[in-house]
Amino acid sequence: MSKVLQEIARAAKVSFRRLREWCGDAAYERYERAALRKKARLVTPEQFYVEQVDRKYSRPNRCC
Repeated sequence: MSKVLQEIARAAKVSFRRLREWCGDAAYERYERAALRKKARLVTPEQFYVEQVDRKYSRPNRCC
C-alpha cells in the first residue's frame, strides 16, 4: 500500500509542477535556472515581476 501512496504523491507533484509551468507561475524559477547556467546577474523575485509587467504592458495595445 505504501508504494501506491508514493506513486500517487509523485504523480500529484509532477502534475502540480506542470500546472505551474502552464499558467506561468514558475517563470521566476525558470529564469533563475537559466541565469545560473549563463552565470548572469540574478534579480529578486519582486524585480523580476516588475520587469515582466513592464515588458508586457510597454507595447502598444491594438484593441482600439
